[in-house]
Amino acid sequence: MVNEPTAVAAKGSDFRFPDAPEEEKYSVCVHCGFCLEVCPTYQAWGDENHSPRGRVYLIKACAEGELPLDESVIDPVFTCLDCRACETVCPSGVQVGALVEEARGQVFYARDAEGKRDPLMRFFLRGVFPRPARLRVIRRLMRFYQKSGLQKLARSTGVLRVLPPQVREMEDVIPEIGRGPAIDVLPETIAPQGERKATAALFTGCVMDVFFSDVNEATARVLVRNGVEVRVPKDQICCGALQVHAGDRDMAREMAKRNIEVFERAGADYVAINAAGCGAALKEYPELFRDDPAWRDRAVQFSSRVRDISQLLVEVGFDPPKAKLPMTVTYHDACHLCHAQKIRYEPRSLLKSVPGLTLCEMPDSDRCCGSAGIYNLTHPEMANELLERKMDDVPEGVEAIVMGNPGCMMQIRLGVKRRNQPLRVMHTVEVLDLAYQREGSR
Repeated sequence: MVNEPTAVAAKGSDFRFPDAPEEEKYSVCVHCGFCLEVCPTYQAWGDENHSPRGRVYLIKACAEGELPLDESVIDPVFTCLDCRACETVCPSGVQVGALVEEARGQVFYARDAEGKRDPLMRFFLRGVFPRPARLRVIRRLMRFYQKSGLQKLARSTGVLRVLPPQVREMEDVIPEIGRGPAIDVLPETIAPQGERKATAALFTGCVMDVFFSDVNEATARVLVRNGVEVRVPKDQICCGALQVHAGDRDMAREMAKRNIEVFERAGADYVAINAAGCGAALKEYPELFRDDPAWRDRAVQFSSRVRDISQLLVEVGFDPPKAKLPMTVTYHDACHLCHAQKIRYEPRSLLKSVPGLTLCEMPDSDRCCGSAGIYNLTHPEMANELLERKMDDVPEGVEAIVMGNPGCMMQIRLGVKRRNQPLRVMHTVEVLDLAYQREGSR
C-alpha cells in the first residue's frame, strides 16, 4: 500500500508523508562541531554534508522547503551509519539517529509513490524478515549447504566468484548453523535455579537466531543460573530495526504491534535481549507511534521492560562465577549498545567478575566496526575502512574479542579472517556461560 502524502508538511517541503522529521529535533542543533571528530563518514571524507551537523542542516532545509528531496540530501542521509556516536558527544541532545531514520522514511515513501521501488530490498523487508517461517526455511537451507558438502564444492570450484566480493567474504565467515533456532529448541518456560528473582521473556531475534542461536541458548542458561525464570514467546517476530533503518516505517509499526502484543501476553517482568541493534529498536518503539496515543502508551510500557542481557544481570544482581577462566580478552562497544542505549559499564562489570579473566581495553572501543545493519553490504568501501581501523586497535596478546551484537560479530569475524589471526569472536554472555560451565567441571 502506498503511503498517502500528508497536509502537515511545510509549504514547498518535499517531506510530504507521515513521520516527517520534527522541528523540535533539528532546531536544537547549534552547529558547534563537537560531532565532527567522532563521525566515521566525516573523518573519512572531510565533507561537511557527510557530517552529523551537515545532515541535520540538509534535513532542516528540506523540511522547510529550501531544498528539494534529491540526491544532494538522499546520499548523505543514506551514507550515515546511524552509529549515534554524534549523539554521545552532542551538548544539545540532537537526536541525529531519529532524524536520519525519519528522513529515510520520506525517501522510501516518495520512491514508492513514484514507482521507484527496489524489489529485492522490499522482498526482504516485507517478505522475509517479518515472517518467521521463511526465516526458518532459509536457516535450514544454510545448514544443508554447510553440512551436505555443497559449501566445500562451491568453494573448491570457484562458483562463489560470481558473487560480489563483500558477499563472498561474508559467506566465508558465516558461523556453523546449529541444530535448530533457539526459539524452537528452548521450552516456553524455564525454571530458575534457586530462589526466583525475576521473570524475563527472551527476545530471540532473527539474525541472532539464524546465525548465533547458541548465544540465545547461552543467554537462557545464564539467566536461569542467576535466578531468573525465562519465558520464550513462540509467536514473536523480528524487531523491525532493518525496516526502520531502510525507511519502511509502516512495516516496522506492524511488526512492533505484533511484538508488543506477544510480550504483553508473556507477562514477564522484563524483556531480555542480547543484540544491541534489536535492543535499541525495541526501546525506541514509542517513536513509531508518536501520532497514535493508544499504541504509544502500550509501546512505552513495553519498552520500559526491555533490558540488554548485561543490563538485566547487573540490575537483578548476578552471581559472579566461582571457577577460573584464564583468558585475556578485549571488548568492542557495539554502537547501538554504547551510543544508542548508553550501556558501557554493565558488560565490563560482567567480564571483570570472571576469575582468571583479564580485560585489556581497546583504544576507541566505541568506534563503529562498519557493520551497521547491512551497511557492510550496501557501502562496502566505507565498511572495510572502518573494519581495518577496528582491527588495528585490537590489543596485542588477547585471545578473544568480546561484544554484544550479532552484526558486529559477523563483521569482526571477517576482520580476523582477513588477517589470519588466532582470535575468538565471542558474545559477552558466552564468556559468562563458559565460566559457569567450568563450575560444574571443577
